[in-house]
Amino acid sequence: MKVLFVTQQFDPDDPNLGIVVAQVEAIARRVDEVVVVAERVVASALPANARGYSFASRTQAGRGAKLVAAVVRELRGLDAVIAHQIPLYAIVVAPVVRPARIPLVLWWSHWKMDAVVRVAEVASTKVVTVGPTTFPRESRKVVTIGQAIDVDRFAVDRIPHEGTQAVVIGRYSPAKGVDTIVRAVAQVPELRLDVYGPAPNDEARRERDSLERLVQELGVADRVALHGPLTRDEVVDVLRRADVLVNNAPGGADRIVYEAAAAGVPVLASNPAHDDLLDPEAFFARDDVSGLAAKLATVDRNAGEHLRARVRQNHSVESWADGLLRLALTPP
Repeated sequence: MKVLFVTQQFDPDDPNLGIVVAQVEAIARRVDEVVVVAERVVASALPANARGYSFASRTQAGRGAKLVAAVVRELRGLDAVIAHQIPLYAIVVAPVVRPARIPLVLWWSHWKMDAVVRVAEVASTKVVTVGPTTFPRESRKVVTIGQAIDVDRFAVDRIPHEGTQAVVIGRYSPAKGVDTIVRAVAQVPELRLDVYGPAPNDEARRERDSLERLVQELGVADRVALHGPLTRDEVVDVLRRADVLVNNAPGGADRIVYEAAAAGVPVLASNPAHDDLLDPEAFFARDDVSGLAAKLATVDRNAGEHLRARVRQNHSVESWADGLLRLALTPP
């Protein structure tokens, strides 16, 4: 079996897309050959039975042309194409692979539904997503298979420490609701909060500045710190020291929630998209500062151990690859 996997970046050190390497490795263990097509391909990270092509170009048209050329080059003997998290990839390659009756599967996990996603759904034979809320449109093509978490990467020993350490990990954005978390932490004197994430644009930088002002206004600068982005290795290290991860992001199922669970870290979240992982008492209302503070004040730092087993069973990179390939290798 030969599978072609299209993604943005194939780079183990990419802070956002490094997980793609583990995903491709899981697929490679189940097929004869994987062809990775991405803007950047770190060849040394490819599995032994994988090859890679780069479609890097200065223009979108150039990237599209290189992507199509790579697919055409690999068309002989090709059993399936997987478009990873970019609906436009499915649209670009569909005119080549669909007439050849090669299954085209779009992996898409996001709350966003625009014209590009709708066209990609039509172009694809199947759309694969995390859960019921991560593809915001009913469709007979949609199949849920859980997250793809490299559980073994996060299954490390926790580091004991004094006090209670809460963390938030994710890009700076007003949509993330971090201000609610900061206000809740201010009501729990024994709690420390560290916030990590990139600020890649003006809106994100304004949000970080706003949070800095809020920390000063609340007088909690000694307990609340705002940091920059983490590498993948640093995420593991931060979670080893965390007593609870707090997530107030809307939309689809947030990957960091599942990674924290894989590390055995208790999670508090406002988004019901995570109800297939978290216990009912782990949820708080999105803008309920006092309610969140009460949960933070009584958090059990050992309450996350059972979450690791749930992630391994339903949201591991291995279960994800099984589900994806089961659909990808089904003829359209």
